[in-house]
Amino acid sequence: MPAASHDLARRHAAIRERFEPLGIAALAVTHAPNVRYLSNHAGSAGILVLARDAVHLIVDFRYREAVERLQSSPQACPQLRVWPVPDSYDEALVECLVTGEAARVGFEAAHVSVARHAWLERTLHARAPGIELLPTEQIVESARAIKDAFELSTIRDAASRLTPVAERALAAARAGARERDVAGAIEAALREAGFDRPAFDTIVASGPHAALPHYRAGDRRLTAGDLVVLDFGGVLDGYCCDLTRTIAIGPAAPEAARLYEAVRDAQAAALSAVRPGIPASDVDRAARAVLESHGLGEAFGHGTGHGLGLDVHEEPRIGRPRPGAAAAVLQPGMVFTIEPGAYLPGFGGVRIEDDVVVTDEGCALLTSVPRDALVVR
Repeated sequence: MPAASHDLARRHAAIRERFEPLGIAALAVTHAPNVRYLSNHAGSAGILVLARDAVHLIVDFRYREAVERLQSSPQACPQLRVWPVPDSYDEALVECLVTGEAARVGFEAAHVSVARHAWLERTLHARAPGIELLPTEQIVESARAIKDAFELSTIRDAASRLTPVAERALAAARAGARERDVAGAIEAALREAGFDRPAFDTIVASGPHAALPHYRAGDRRLTAGDLVVLDFGGVLDGYCCDLTRTIAIGPAAPEAARLYEAVRDAQAAALSAVRPGIPASDVDRAARAVLESHGLGEAFGHGTGHGLGLDVHEEPRIGRPRPGAAAAVLQPGMVFTIEPGAYLPGFGGVRIEDDVVVTDEGCALLTSVPRDALVVR
């Protein structure tokens, strides 16, 4: 189910509070997840203009009936005015802005190309010279980082459904099975669990492939002595969840067990570090310190986690501080992964990933698949 009308109204109010400090009177939203967050419109195309006293949704004929049905439900978007698309979306956007009263309109700079921005400015200047487009960054994304009760309920449901999927993954990951066949079994289990679709391309990385953090499933057959990284997630009612477990095929070599224990300890340290009010980078630092103490600092080349929501990678970023960038501070309601890893080229790798929500006291695990020991198949 989409968000209720009162949830959307709260979201609109939170975004509008940002208008005055930014010197804008409206915001043109072109990033599809942000459009959905503010309107419940889940189509693959659409533009939303959030003004002070109205929500303008620009959609073509493919979505008009769905929007009309939505507007007759408890999930209706408040103050909505629907705009048609006679020719192109950008021409319809210009018409919407020209008809409106906002002289200074923000746009999502990260989601508008240079060529598109140039066309919009040129066309607006010809039609209404008084309208100014101003770049904005992360206005909707920063609001999305703190989940409301509806979102948390949906993500909790999604994360809980990964448990039977993980059981199917472990059953399929046997010596002799091809990586792509194991991935197929996982994706079938995601559908059976009620997910809309996989959240990303399923990762089944065996043997030396396990040293490649974003390897995809190929034709290699799982072999005795392999470490196998199983990374998968699903989308439920638009919201993403994500899980990684690492197993061994046959008795684990001492080096494999050492690698697993180090990553397990790193994840435990990161989980213990989570609490509201701290920089997100402190969580990454806790995991990294453990791996460094095991001599595996150079084997951990990615961040410790990423936000989850309408996107599988969103705010907050759980990684090293970025020079010149404002530090993300953890707040209750933030949902993200904790997934340290260690990768040894030519040998393999280990990654353990769970989903958490920040609480008033620390964090709560959303995923519930056992992770205390290296599973031997």
